[in-house]
Amino acid sequence: MDVPILYEDNHLLVVQKPVNIPVQGDNSGDKDLLTYLKEDIKYRYQKPGNVYLGLVHRLDRPVGGAIVFAKTSKAASRLSDQVRRNAMGRTYYAVVHGKPKQPSNRLVDYLYKNRQKNIVSIVSKNHKEAKKAVLDYTVIASKDGLSLVSVQLQTGRPHQIRVQLAGMGTPIWGDQKYGQQYSQVGQQIALWAQSLTLEHPVKKTILTLESPLPTTYPWDIW
Repeated sequence: MDVPILYEDNHLLVVQKPVNIPVQGDNSGDKDLLTYLKEDIKYRYQKPGNVYLGLVHRLDRPVGGAIVFAKTSKAASRLSDQVRRNAMGRTYYAVVHGKPKQPSNRLVDYLYKNRQKNIVSIVSKNHKEAKKAVLDYTVIASKDGLSLVSVQLQTGRPHQIRVQLAGMGTPIWGDQKYGQQYSQVGQQIALWAQSLTLEHPVKKTILTLESPLPTTYPWDIW
């Protein structure tokens, strides 16, 4: 597993998650990123016993890009608090079909997750299991029937970006789940965690870590 390290010190580990790798163990039984990184730390630093690595936030399995882990329980607690307070900036890039009607906008929807089918739907806010989902997007460029969009999450709901962008009529290129009518089997979803901005849990400095966008189609249009 090739996992580029974007930043590391005694408290944090920020890496570029490979696509199609689960962040943590799931029913597939495939090797997950968290387990791999623990093994890597143990090997690189010759650590005896178990290695602590705290999961702070997640990325969907097909999505790649920047993700942060905590190397101490104190860092895990403080970073998790940043996520809870929406104080951790998370910017994603997506290639979508079509062109959003507004060049930039805030999307506010209510989402329901069917856990048995692992599918998220937009529902009425009166739905008993509805969770409010908010994101801001900006269209960066459009070409060949596709648009490159920057997305900033204001909430962290499962499949949120994929569902909300599809909900406004511009599904993400290659999304087999929420853009089936546009996608072909085998296409890699064009959604990428481009950057993270966070307060260092100990030093209190502001860190912005960027993960370079893929160079394959459809990213290479721009």
